Order: sequence, then structure tokens, then C-alpha cells
Amino acid sequence: MAILWILGALSALISIYAVYVVDTAAGFVEHDDRLREEALVSAALEVTAYRQLTAQPQSRPSQGNFSFKFAGADIRVSFCSEAARIDLNAASKELLGGLFVSLGARPADADSYADRVVDWRTVASKDQPVDGPSRARPAYGLRGAKFPQVDELAAVRNLPSALVERTLPFVTVYSGRPQINVSDAAPEVIAALPGMTADRVKAVLEQRRTQPDNKQAQIQLLGTAQQYATTEASRAIRVNVQIALKNTRQRHFEVVILLFDEGTEPFSILSWRNKPETGRKIQAGLQ
Repeated sequence: MAILWILGALSALISIYAVYVVDTAAGFVEHDDRLREEALVSAALEVTAYRQLTAQPQSRPSQGNFSFKFAGADIRVSFCSEAARIDLNAASKELLGGLFVSLGARPADADSYADRVVDWRTVASKDQPVDGPSRARPAYGLRGAKFPQVDELAAVRNLPSALVERTLPFVTVYSGRPQINVSDAAPEVIAALPGMTADRVKAVLEQRRTQPDNKQAQIQLLGTAQQYATTEASRAIRVNVQIALKNTRQRHFEVVILLFDEGTEPFSILSWRNKPETGRKIQAGLQ
């Protein structure tokens, strides 16, 4: 009987060890895949930077896409200048309020939300007004510094969480410009420009679709909102990278890089975010 108990215990130990070995091997495979994916994303960023920096400054595309195969993976890349988004740290109150309205907020509420965003990013002492001599420092908590990332918008008091979620895809902290690039901006961002109507937004979108190189015409269609707009790109670029490995697993990364025209490094990474993975394999070819 004792021998049977010993054999049973040994059998259990062997089973546990086998599970441990399998899990350890799977862990190493997963780790290797992660390292490989990061290397592939880095390759995609290098190609994006190379395409940008080898083009003449006046002819650099502010958005685009391409795909290639590398190390047994299909890689699809899309990129767009951060100037297509509204900068939380540089945009005017009018532009911020206009964005909240375009995303469904009531004008009166949007004006209050924009005030709170401006107050949040404004550096001021306890004895100083936040925005000019006519305004007292609000009682709610403030950061008193620039937004380090767009997710901090959720920390601004009394901004509805649903509105924050709708806002995040259209804002940035990397553009550094008070204007938006209307040549690349989403319709919701163009609609945020003060004085814009549905017809004006439609006209701008149609103009840039039919005559994408006629930047001046796009600006002229904005009317009194021209001061809030530009057709120039920023040096900060948002790069979306989709990777499909042979095991059909697809990974999606969103990286913001800052291009350098001079120096030893072509770019620096400002933000790196892994998106939820899927099992669908992308179809990508050499271009």
C-alpha cells in the first residue's frame, strides 16, 4: 500500500512538472513573439521616418499609408500629422468648445467644459486670476500645468465620461499648435472651427477630395474661421502599425514620433500604445 501511495505521489509530481514545462515553454514563445513584434514596429517606424525625411520639406505627405513584408510578417502602416487633431495645451477656448459641441454637447455646457480645460492647463498661483483679471480662480481642483497625455482629460472635473471618450480620438498633446490642419482633420474637428456650418464642412471635405493639392482653396472656404486653421503639418506624426504573423495573430500598435531634420537620430518616440489584438490576418503586399 505504501508503494502505491509513493507511486501516486510521483505521478502527481511528474504531472505538475510537465504542466510547468509546457507553461514555461509557452511563456518563452510569448516573450519571443513580443520581442519580434516590437522589432517589427520599430522597422515600420524607421521606414516611415525615412520616407518623410528623404522627401523635400515642401512635398512631404502629411498623411498616407503603405505596406510591406518583413521577417515573415505582413506589415501595414498608416500615418497622419498630429496637426490634424486639436491640441489640448495650445487650442483656444473657442476651438475646444466647438469640438464639444460637434460631439453632442449643448453650447452652454460646451463653453463651461472648455473653460475647465483651459483652467486645468493654466499655471497660476493661488492669488492670481486664471484667465485675466476679471476671473477668480475656480474652487475645483486644477493641475496647473500642461496635459502630459490626452487621457488626463478624464481628470478634469465635471466633464462627462461619455463626452471624454468621444473626444479622445480628436485631440492630442503633441502638435504644439493652436491651429488644426484642415487638409487632414476629421470632419468632427473641422466642424469644431468657430462659425462653421454643416454646408461649410461639406464644402471643405468636397474641396480636399476633388482638389487635395489646392490648400489655399480649403482655407478660403473656412470664412471667418481661417485664423484657427492651417494646411501645414507638424513634425509629430501618429503612426498606426498592423502586424500579421504566420500564426494568423494580428497585432495593432499606435505610436507617435517626432521627426528631426538634423542630428544623429531621425526621430524620437513620444507615445507607444498597444491596441487589443485580434485573430484576423490582414492582407498586405509589397508597395
